[in-house]
Amino acid sequence: MTSTWIDTLLGGPLPAEGGTLLRRERTLRMSAGLLRDLAVTDVGQAQTRDAFAFKWSRRDTYQSEAMRTAIGAWLAERYGDLIAKLGDNGGRPALVLDAGCGAGNAASLLFAPRWRDMRYVGVDISTAVDIARETIAAATSECAFLQADLMALPFEDGLFDIVISEGVLHHTPSTRDAILATARLVRPGGLYAIYVYAKKSPVREFTDDYIRGLVSGLDGQAAWDRLMPLTKLGQALGELDIQIDVPEDVEVLGIPRGKINLQRLFYWHVCKAFYRPDLTLDEMNHINFDWFTPTYSHRQTPDEVRSWCEAAGLVIETLRKEEAGITVVARRPAG
Repeated sequence: MTSTWIDTLLGGPLPAEGGTLLRRERTLRMSAGLLRDLAVTDVGQAQTRDAFAFKWSRRDTYQSEAMRTAIGAWLAERYGDLIAKLGDNGGRPALVLDAGCGAGNAASLLFAPRWRDMRYVGVDISTAVDIARETIAAATSECAFLQADLMALPFEDGLFDIVISEGVLHHTPSTRDAILATARLVRPGGLYAIYVYAKKSPVREFTDDYIRGLVSGLDGQAAWDRLMPLTKLGQALGELDIQIDVPEDVEVLGIPRGKINLQRLFYWHVCKAFYRPDLTLDEMNHINFDWFTPTYSHRQTPDEVRSWCEAAGLVIETLRKEEAGITVVARRPAG
């Protein structure tokens, strides 16, 4: 982390190993080549940090070609080419903040064709950021990384051309507050791109929280093992490949009428037990672990997300609602 643009981003030269910086009342220490703000006082936030550090450490559960192909296609479908959507950037590379970058998996897929057109800053609350540095630095030298809480980032307002947060903001104490904390970093005319969980049908909402209450207090391996029987159930239901016909809307359970695969009926309306025939059991358990183990895993409605973006001074350009979640691409007005 010695590039001039990074020094400018942080408002001064970077410290040597073991040295510190004070930015926006946050103390950042250089450790193992990265600036780190490790002050996390919220217990739930600390638990979520540790759960995801464990998840991303299991590289074999998300780096297969099948997993990357599926995730890459889904990302491209929801976001498209964000650099192209940004428009004229004065001839300079787009400065992109990945707020909650995890292991850099999503960024490595979404931005693969665009590294030469951007400078990338990855931030994560967990040590997954060290994996992200390996992943992204192998693709581009125009990158920097920081371990910090996205609720209290040390950057000044309006620094970034694009801020993206893929499936992260709902893992904070407040999705609304997380939107406000990260949207402030988008410059006038810049883009804000996020994905957050959507509210599900009532039984599914209940079981999500019930299971989370059982596993979120466990250490990573214990939670992984506790969820494996659920993952095997999802696999068994999926392998049955049975389709049923719901004769009419079951409004009290939020189940619409029509034909639906039995596994998907269970998945969307009873309990998340993920299944894809092209994934391994561990890869499917990775996805269930991602859902159930964080203390914070808020679900929201499109209207809530719209109101929070409006409160952040953003204008939504696209809002895509799926059963799983809500994808938004918004812009901060230029004038």
